Amino acid sequence: MIKATISLVDSNSLLSLFGARDQHLRRVRDQLSVDITHREGKIHVAGHDVAVAQATEALEQMKALVERRGSLSEEEVSEVLAGVTGDAAVSKSAPIEVSTTACRLRPRTPGQVRYVDAMRNYDLTFAVGPSGTGKTYLAVAVSIEALKNDEIRKIVLVRPAVEAGESLGFLPGDLQAKINPYLRPLLDALYEMMDYDQARQYMEQDIIEVIPLAFMRGRTLNEAFIILDEAQNTTVSQMKMFLTRMGAGSKIVVAGDITQVDLAPHTRSGLADALTRLKEIKGLCQVRLSNADIVRHRLVQDVVRAYEDGPKKRR
Repeated sequence: MIKATISLVDSNSLLSLFGARDQHLRRVRDQLSVDITHREGKIHVAGHDVAVAQATEALEQMKALVERRGSLSEEEVSEVLAGVTGDAAVSKSAPIEVSTTACRLRPRTPGQVRYVDAMRNYDLTFAVGPSGTGKTYLAVAVSIEALKNDEIRKIVLVRPAVEAGESLGFLPGDLQAKINPYLRPLLDALYEMMDYDQARQYMEQDIIEVIPLAFMRGRTLNEAFIILDEAQNTTVSQMKMFLTRMGAGSKIVVAGDITQVDLAPHTRSGLADALTRLKEIKGLCQVRLSNADIVRHRLVQDVVRAYEDGPKKRR
């Protein structure tokens, strides 16, 4: 492990360099797996030699941008990080326009670039990968972009109501209150990209619908962007039912992690089955995301890897 030190810009520019709630610094830290601290007017970077060199170069470029322009955007941070890591496809990828307030998102890894391109270019996309790779988040972003561009008339966010080791059946309240915990991750992504009042208005107008998988039976959805989250928790018959809801002018994204199946023992996952059964069909795309595409806290990659490797044997 090595360390590097960077002299800071003047105190008036610190907020622009660090970002709100230090989001720019956290972005560099999490993506490059380095430790970053700020004290005595300097930024200190520690980690493996290549990562420290990349982080130092990124911070110097970000510092130069702040000194020149007085501000620093998320998009500029993405471009800087893509440049220092050599991910040219990331820096050249088209941003995702997600709201009327000109909010823009950009995929952060080559795997995410392939995923976004697939959703834009194919009517049926399967995305498989571990937690934190942006499967749901990016799908919601691309669906909002399609709605904004009048490519579709409706967004349907779907999730199977399968419990991950805990029983929610005795929660108080009506049906909506009982199913809300299952749908919360989809709502969280939606509210992060769209003004809350606008999102609620769209849901009241049935332009955006967030529903359990069971509510899809018997429907045909035309000109809709339909996202199935946690697809590993569908059965084979449920997956068939879901995929056949697709109507004219619609797109479907099926996202899941086949290592986190919460179905009853000996029940085949509909996602695993579909990946094999449908792989020869033209007009659909399967995208595999890996640990390298995890963009949550830097520890998430290590946690996922530890569970994949299994417990270490005692000597």
